[in-house]
Amino acid sequence: MRRGGLKIRILIGLAIVAFAFFKKCSNKTLNPYTNRVQNINMTSDQEIAIGLQSAPEMAQQHGGLHPDSKLQSYIDMVGSKLVNSSMAKETPYTYEFHLLADQNTINAFALPGGQIFITYALLSKLDNEDQVAGVLGHEIGHVLGRHSAERIAEHEFWKTISTGASIGADAGNIVNGIGKNILLGNGRDDELESDKLGVLFMINSGYDPEEMIEVMKILKAASDPNRTPEFQNTHPDPENRIEKIKEAIREYNQ
Repeated sequence: MRRGGLKIRILIGLAIVAFAFFKKCSNKTLNPYTNRVQNINMTSDQEIAIGLQSAPEMAQQHGGLHPDSKLQSYIDMVGSKLVNSSMAKETPYTYEFHLLADQNTINAFALPGGQIFITYALLSKLDNEDQVAGVLGHEIGHVLGRHSAERIAEHEFWKTISTGASIGADAGNIVNGIGKNILLGNGRDDELESDKLGVLFMINSGYDPEEMIEVMKILKAASDPNRTPEFQNTHPDPENRIEKIKEAIREYNQ
C-alpha cells in the first residue's frame, strides 16, 4: 500500500513538473521592442494593474512622495520627453514618474506597466538634466523590456517545479535555490539591457548619452565600503556597466 502511494505521489509530481515545462514553452513571447524572446504569462493590462496596485506601498516604503511640486514637475518633464521621443510611446503602457521623499536611499526602480520611481537621495546626487534622463531612461527600459513580467513568470515556473518535486521526492528546497539563482542572473542581464535602451532613449530625446557614464561614476562614488548601497542589491557594479554603455553609444552613433 505504501509503495502504491509513493508511486502515485511520484506520478503526480512528474505530471506537475511536465505541466510546468509545457506552460513555459507555450508562454514564449517575442518582445517587439527588444526583439528578444521571453517567457511571459501575463498581458500588458495585467502588468499595468500590478504596477498601479503596488505603487502606493512602494512609495510608502520610501517616506511617501516628495512634497516639492516643482521638483515633481521637473521629473515629469524629463520622463515625458524620453517617452514621447522614443519607441516607448508606441507601447501600451502609461508611464508615470514619481519622486520619492527618501533622503537616504540612493535608488531608482520601475514597476511593471509604467510606474517609475526615483528617490530624492539619488536626484540630489545628479548634476544635470542629462543625468536625470539617464536614470529615468534606464527605468523606462525595464518597463519596455517587460523585465518584471519575465521574472514573475520565471518565479512561478520554479514554484510549480518545486511543488512537483516536493510531492515526488521532498526536494523543493534544492529547486527553490536554483530558481533564485536564475532570477538573480536574469535580473543582472536586464540591467545591462536597460542601460542600452536608456542610451537609445537619451539620444532620441537630444540628451548627451555620455552623461549615463557620469551617472555610473556618481553611483560608484556613493558606495560605502562598509555597506552595500540599495542600488547595488539589484544592479551590476557601476564599473562593469560603463564599458557596455560605451559600446551602446558607439553603436547608436554610427
